[in-house]
Amino acid sequence: MTMSTSLPSVRRGIRIPAMVALLAVGAIGAAGCGDDPYAVDWTVSPDTVKLYALSRPQMNLPSGFDFYNRVAVVIEDAAATGMWDMAVDGRGGAIVLLPPGALGVSSKAQVAPLKGRTFDDVTEAPADTALYTARAAVPVELGTIYVWRSRQNYGYYGSSCVYYSKMEPLVIDAAGGTLTFVYDSSPACNNRSLIPPD
Repeated sequence: MTMSTSLPSVRRGIRIPAMVALLAVGAIGAAGCGDDPYAVDWTVSPDTVKLYALSRPQMNLPSGFDFYNRVAVVIEDAAATGMWDMAVDGRGGAIVLLPPGALGVSSKAQVAPLKGRTFDDVTEAPADTALYTARAAVPVELGTIYVWRSRQNYGYYGSSCVYYSKMEPLVIDAAGGTLTFVYDSSPACNNRSLIPPD
């Protein structure tokens, strides 16, 4: 007995366009209801971190921070190359912030110090690119909020993204070579807003 294989191949051909049409209708329906199908739903979740200056004699202490993944990073770790947005160091008796470019690492990470602002007052990253520093050490001062633009990452849909975060120094210990700060990060791709959407 000979079996025909044309029927299953026809069914497979129908499934893919039907699935694409169903997804398109769902996306159009969601957009029609006023919802952005690409919007990221998130909540404010500040956290506190302690980092150690690169200049300390002890090795393998976390001296870098990855704002996107919300983790402290040991800069000396070979696997950490290019996987951090900020490093902390001690220079001239003070604690400084280092974007990767200040250490010769190619990165889009940058920092903008905003003096005289409070953590809660900073709801959007500055649009003025002249406020950001990418290749120099930035002194850490109490009473200043630091807005960070992350290195390049990939978004939920494979797009090229940078993410924005804000941090406020809580304890600057230049003698001990440590910095404790509070931060929060937005998971919204290329969006300067530092607060969740309404």
